[in-house]
Amino acid sequence: MASHFPLTNILFLDIETVPQSPDYHSLTDEWRELWDTKSASLLKYHEAETKESLYPRAGIYAEFGKIICISCGVIQGSGEQKKMTIKSFCNDDEKMLLNECSEMLKKWALGEPKFLCAHNGKEFDFPYLCRRFIINGMGIPSILNISGKKPWEVNHLDTLELWKFGDFKNYTSLNLLARTLGIPTPKDDIDGSRVWEVYWKEKNTNRIVTYCQKDVVTVAQIFLRLQGEGLIKDENIEIKG
Repeated sequence: MASHFPLTNILFLDIETVPQSPDYHSLTDEWRELWDTKSASLLKYHEAETKESLYPRAGIYAEFGKIICISCGVIQGSGEQKKMTIKSFCNDDEKMLLNECSEMLKKWALGEPKFLCAHNGKEFDFPYLCRRFIINGMGIPSILNISGKKPWEVNHLDTLELWKFGDFKNYTSLNLLARTLGIPTPKDDIDGSRVWEVYWKEKNTNRIVTYCQKDVVTVAQIFLRLQGEGLIKDENIEIKG
């Protein structure tokens, strides 16, 4: 599974999303009706739930949610001396957050071919980002936009897809895959299901940023293992402000 491009040309990323309102009863009448319609299909599989109790899951849908944090990481060097630098964009104002991320992606994509990598990125992170760019009236950065591109022109990597080895029935969470491969799990504080609570109730964005950054490190470490590469040492991981 040796890669045909330098590790230094990959941007590893992860996004954290939340519902646009703190709870079901904070929705306007119009949005409440739309969520009722959406949640009706979900209730078929969650009989013990209600449309109100399901609302915290609204953040996974780009129509009902918003992005509150994007963390990105790049690898420098090789062998035992590999280092990783991580930077996060976090803002209650999603448009401002997306604008900052877009500027970074445009600069990152300059020059030789560059790649984006996320866990389940092709099903979640990448399309979610594109949809929120459109919803906010913004252009989609070229490296994210797959419209009109041939499959081999799409520079998106996905550790979940790599692990499937063609088995499209299988879904493996980031946490499970990390543990399976002997990589320290990032789920030592919160997990994705609690991000909405930490954001809307605790209002602790720093905690969310830390969680998001740990996921980026884990995605990179998993990718390295899948490529037969050594892992990055903890002391060689730098968080940029």
